[in-house]
Amino acid sequence: MIEIVAARALGEAYRRPITEVFVDAFGQDFAYFSKDPGRLADAFEHMLVLDVFHVALLDGEPAGIAACTDGRQQSAVPQGGHLRRHLGLIKGTVGAIALKREFSGGVLGLAHGAASIEFVGTASRFQGKGVATALITHLLALTQYREYVLETVSDINTPALNLYRKLGFTEYKRVSVKHTKLSGISYYISLKLTQSR
Repeated sequence: MIEIVAARALGEAYRRPITEVFVDAFGQDFAYFSKDPGRLADAFEHMLVLDVFHVALLDGEPAGIAACTDGRQQSAVPQGGHLRRHLGLIKGTVGAIALKREFSGGVLGLAHGAASIEFVGTASRFQGKGVATALITHLLALTQYREYVLETVSDINTPALNLYRKLGFTEYKRVSVKHTKLSGISYYISLKLTQSR
């Protein structure tokens, strides 16, 4: 059975397992910095803001994660010192600059009472078990939000796009990617869902 729990309720003892799910789900996006999942987890463990993350537990073990914010609060706050300590001077510095730019922008134009869903990820060994569906369904039931957005989903992430569309999200923005040959990504797609309450 999948249980969804606020990461803050699990506490700091779960920070490392939550980070390991993050690295398992998104590690390929950070392969420039390291291909070693343990090293990436060491580097990224400090930056996840547990107050905004929700964790899917499967048999008591973290199987998936998702952050939910008001679009202004950050869900990841990278610190250069930590990144340099674990990734080295050059890659750590590049990581600090790139990740800060990537994670600190917020969602422009997000309405009051709307939520930004971020970092939806499932550990590879739990994929296909309904973890992401359970996480998103849980977030959609939060009573303080009426509108939800998912920013910058890559066009090659077909399973995620199919899931979001199945749950009622529709595309509202598409941005071309300049590094298509390197990443294989042509567009970042943004999706939105508005519920009547």
